[in-house]
Amino acid sequence: MSKAPAQMDDGERFDPAQIGAFMGRYGHGGMLGIAYQDHGPDWVSLKLDWRADLVGDDDTQILASGPIISLMDMATSLSIWTKLGQFRPHATMDLRVDYMRPSPPGQTVIGRGECYHVTRSIGFVRGLAHNGDPADPLAHVTGTFIRTQDFGK
Repeated sequence: MSKAPAQMDDGERFDPAQIGAFMGRYGHGGMLGIAYQDHGPDWVSLKLDWRADLVGDDDTQILASGPIISLMDMATSLSIWTKLGQFRPHATMDLRVDYMRPSPPGQTVIGRGECYHVTRSIGFVRGLAHNGDPADPLAHVTGTFIRTQDFGK
């Protein structure tokens, strides 16, 4: 059985196939219903289905920005573990979100996060949120994550 991130030890091997085992069952991502979609050597793709309880404006039925930010925070964070091939406790230091448009009612949001550089203490990420067509993005994100323990390792 795969461990949830809170149960993993620093430096423990991280297999991206584990993502699907704990996505949607633990913590904030579980409450939002964020689910694993796909991954590559330095990227992770997650999805968030539209739900009425995640709507930000009852009149328009447009998905609130908070769940999209959470989706992108999680996808970019997981991309660091995927690139490293190991669990490494870290925290979001900065996540800039540039919104291009709202997500239409009823539409699933796909969030792809990529880790493009890692130092001993910082992971550098970027990502894109869309409704199925990356050429028509909802938002672009860039950010950094900082290692939260054992900087000297």
